[in-house]
Amino acid sequence: MTEPKKKNEFLYFALRNNKLRIGLTVVFFFLVLTFVGPQFTDYTPYAYVNPMGAQPPSSEHWFGTTMFGQDVFTQFVFGLQATFLVGIVGGGLGTLIGVVVGFVAGYRGGIVDEILSTITNIVLVIPTLAILLIIAAYLEVRGVFTESIFIGCTAWPWTARAVRAQTFSLRSREFVDLARLSGMNTWKIIFQEVAPNMMSYLLLVFILQFGGAILNAATLDFIGLGPMEGISLGMMMQYAVLWGALHLGHWWWFVPPGAAIMAIVGALYVTNVGLDEVFNPKLREM
Repeated sequence: MTEPKKKNEFLYFALRNNKLRIGLTVVFFFLVLTFVGPQFTDYTPYAYVNPMGAQPPSSEHWFGTTMFGQDVFTQFVFGLQATFLVGIVGGGLGTLIGVVVGFVAGYRGGIVDEILSTITNIVLVIPTLAILLIIAAYLEVRGVFTESIFIGCTAWPWTARAVRAQTFSLRSREFVDLARLSGMNTWKIIFQEVAPNMMSYLLLVFILQFGGAILNAATLDFIGLGPMEGISLGMMMQYAVLWGALHLGHWWWFVPPGAAIMAIVGALYVTNVGLDEVFNPKLREM
């Protein structure tokens, strides 16, 4: 099948896949809100804008105000920025490390595979959240970018194992043997011959890593080990719980960030399922 036909076939099934359309629409909505939202507020996340304290949503404060008179909508849109930054950096780093380790282990085999597989299994059995808790607790300065780096550095093992298995099955194919006989070095074979045949799979892996990074960051933020400066959706929920918003009935303080996290992560997983159906002919909806 020629390349244009493949692209046309992909677009044909992608545009008709309801899961993919719904998932991408939700993610795109929040992504646009991340950039456009700050233009609709004149406040900063921690500015005291309402001397009356906690007030429900109104025409002046769309998502209401916190117990301290801070605008919830402002915190929400700026918190979305931190959420997507963690997803891109943390998810991207976890994918990158896992892909490189998986490619090398699967293609080289032998002692290299044994060493990398042992390291992967060791990291895999260590509780990721426990490591992140220890690291975050001992850091004197914590930022969103730093949090993303540590999340990415602990999230790669399952990706490495999955990519290794796929690479192991591809390394014995004829096109790889021909590239090897032509004198092409290992890295060129991996990234020019093996990787292009796994691009759809790697995209699905990145989406899962993206969602996982957001959940890990929200967990750290919620228990008070998030960034020391700025705001995030997890920190909004942490502040709401800390100051008794649930008991006081201030639902507008914790519902928006919680709903956004669930919507974004849920949409990413729905998108993943939709893409899997598009890439896999056996799963396509005719």
